[in-house]
Amino acid sequence: MTTLRTDVHMPPRLLAPGGTPADRTTHEQRYGPLGYGDPAALLRTLAESGLTGRGGAGFPAYRKFVSVADAARRTGRAPTVVANGAESEPASHKDRTLLRLSPHLVLDGLQLAAEAVGAAQAYLAVEDGASYLESALAQRHDPVRVQVVRLPARFLSGQASALVRYLSGGPARPAHPVPPVRERGVRRAPTLVQNVETLAHLALVARYGADWFRSAGTPAEPGSALCTLHVPGREVRVVEAPFGMPVGRLLPLEGMSAALVGGYHGTWIPAAEAARVPLSAAFLGAGVLAALPADRCGPAETARVLRHLALESAGQCGPCLNGLPRMAAAFRTLATPGPQGTARTDLFRWAGLVAGRGACHHPDGTVRLVRSALTTFATELDAHAHGRCTATDHTPLLPVPAERA
Repeated sequence: MTTLRTDVHMPPRLLAPGGTPADRTTHEQRYGPLGYGDPAALLRTLAESGLTGRGGAGFPAYRKFVSVADAARRTGRAPTVVANGAESEPASHKDRTLLRLSPHLVLDGLQLAAEAVGAAQAYLAVEDGASYLESALAQRHDPVRVQVVRLPARFLSGQASALVRYLSGGPARPAHPVPPVRERGVRRAPTLVQNVETLAHLALVARYGADWFRSAGTPAEPGSALCTLHVPGREVRVVEAPFGMPVGRLLPLEGMSAALVGGYHGTWIPAAEAARVPLSAAFLGAGVLAALPADRCGPAETARVLRHLALESAGQCGPCLNGLPRMAAAFRTLATPGPQGTARTDLFRWAGLVAGRGACHHPDGTVRLVRSALTTFATELDAHAHGRCTATDHTPLLPVPAERA
């Protein structure tokens, strides 16, 4: 169950007030008409807004748009635009919440993106909710045809190269990053892949302008972001918050030992430090913020997540095929009170060997989680080495899907 809170941190921009899905009529009454016909002006406004991608990388949206349009001119091929709503991160609910409540805002952004780069074909890729989105599309008469595509429910299905590979008729597994999908993507055409939240922001930037968008956030990081909050004993919540707001205002951290910031490719941060950290695209990742109570075992939670990440590997390159299972097994040793052998030393060494060497960023994200856990939970790991765990509640906290057959 996911609940929605938009009134605490800022007036709602992206999400329908009251948690009620907006049909086409309600959407137009709320946001007004959408203008077309001047791609150059849209790109200028996009550049001035400073909008960055909300899918995890935080790359400037304008630069990605321009690179796709340039590739289309060089190759003479019409580009393709893909709205990425896969949200394969088990702890994230933001994209599915956005698509359920404000589908037409995302579809507006998708149409604008197609016009800006000169695309004749657009896709909306999701793991679930496809029928609902197809119904929303049936209410519209857009200039560019949009096809809703159902993706396999795998952690890497939403990775850009895996996504375009699947749309081209192949498996939903990452491909070699050279050439990038912006130059050769769906069926070898230049392809713009944008997270659905990014496209929803684009629809608002096009309506209200760059200054309006920059009225939230900070000069360096303008705008707002959707976050999924995990607090023990409460329902999972999706909130909208401006960049620059301290994490402690979003996530109650009193009585907590640490916070996971950014999801399963994110970072463990001690609670006292996390409370002061400003919300930033630099570490927000999938938009997940999770609080770890002082009576829970951080190494055990990390070990569960690492096993999931290792099992979800595409198994196509050495860092994933060999490195991640070894790291998951070593961390499982650390999470179990008793002799640790060389597990800690091995993890630090393997992290250096794996980082930056995968076909995609899955190994890098996993290494980020491992390194932060080794540092944040160092005291608990010392206790484990002496045969004891300070946790009194061993109930699993972070959501990890059941292992696949």
